[in-house]
Amino acid sequence: MAIYKRGCDRKGPDKTCSKCGDRGSCGVYWYKFMWQGKLVRESTKQRNDKVARSMESAHRTSLAKGEVGIRDKKPVSMLVEFIDKRFEPWAKAQFSSRTKTWLWYRNGLRRLKAFTPLASLRLNEITSESIAGYVARRQSEDLAVSSINRELQVLRRVLNVAVEWGALESTIKVKLLSGETRRERVVTRDEERRYLAVASEPLSSIATMLVDSGLRPEECFRMRWENINFSTGKYGSLFVTHGKTAAARRLIPLTPRVRLILENRWEQANKPDDGWVWVAPTASGHVEPSTLKKQHAKAFKAITDNLKDNEKAVRPFVLYSLRHTFLTRLGESGCDVWTLARIAGHSSITMSSRYVHPGNDAVADAMLKFGGHKFGHSTEIIISTTETPRLLNR
Repeated sequence: MAIYKRGCDRKGPDKTCSKCGDRGSCGVYWYKFMWQGKLVRESTKQRNDKVARSMESAHRTSLAKGEVGIRDKKPVSMLVEFIDKRFEPWAKAQFSSRTKTWLWYRNGLRRLKAFTPLASLRLNEITSESIAGYVARRQSEDLAVSSINRELQVLRRVLNVAVEWGALESTIKVKLLSGETRRERVVTRDEERRYLAVASEPLSSIATMLVDSGLRPEECFRMRWENINFSTGKYGSLFVTHGKTAAARRLIPLTPRVRLILENRWEQANKPDDGWVWVAPTASGHVEPSTLKKQHAKAFKAITDNLKDNEKAVRPFVLYSLRHTFLTRLGESGCDVWTLARIAGHSSITMSSRYVHPGNDAVADAMLKFGGHKFGHSTEIIISTTETPRLLNR
């Protein structure tokens, strides 16, 4: 069959197509065929297959009669032109409400456009060699592997979108660099105690919340009083209304330490019904990473200054490490991966599985709970009764 249909997935925001942005190019028939060794491929702009076939036949007939030649393909845009005129305006509009995502795109796009040997290439001229040249240039500037990979991810997204929008027929695979250092620092109980003892407010309270709830720092900074309920559950609950993924919207039970912190702060603020929990003199009105930067550095300096002879220095960590610490402790406590994913706000259990490492005892307990089944030809069977399952020998 010479015609084919580009399907519309309607999976984007507000049920728009993630391929065409709801521009009407999805769901229409295209035709392609070879003529004198050259590929002819065009859109019929029709959603009726009979009309599309007639248009294909008419084009073939015109070529056979010599009435038309092979139509010249549209010139492919340079990378910098596609970014400036199409991709960047789309990204800015798409992620205007998600500031960190937009800044991630903007910074990556600026780096790509600043490297002329790559930015001046047409989209179909970008090769693995040209990308390797960009990587070599960034490595010569002593840039971390993780930073280079973020820029390569932006480039990969640009090229994929160019294919989806019809600006490019196909693209190459953009490979990320290996050896990236991940933020997987787990804070020990002793390090946590010594850090919280010297941290000033509001850093001390925020750090306690992160290590007791597993919130992302940004989720903690943007907490509001109307999303906190002291009457639900045993100690109350916190509703997270936003985050980096749809799964970030979740209800988190409060621990005794977190409830005490929030109750004291609520009473000091004259028991407000709404508003930011962590009010700060910033443009957003709440605490930002820059607000805590100096306090965080001073805390480690105070720990170093107060070191005793038998104590070791606390290796510095970022606030996000406290979330990782909470999830690691939760996984070690025997929490299953599904529950952990819901508490953490992960969109996939693949991420959550990094924190769950069941030991032999946990596996044995799971098999005992399963109960009532005979496995293989073992001389032992598990008897299920109304009481606790017992392992009996024959």
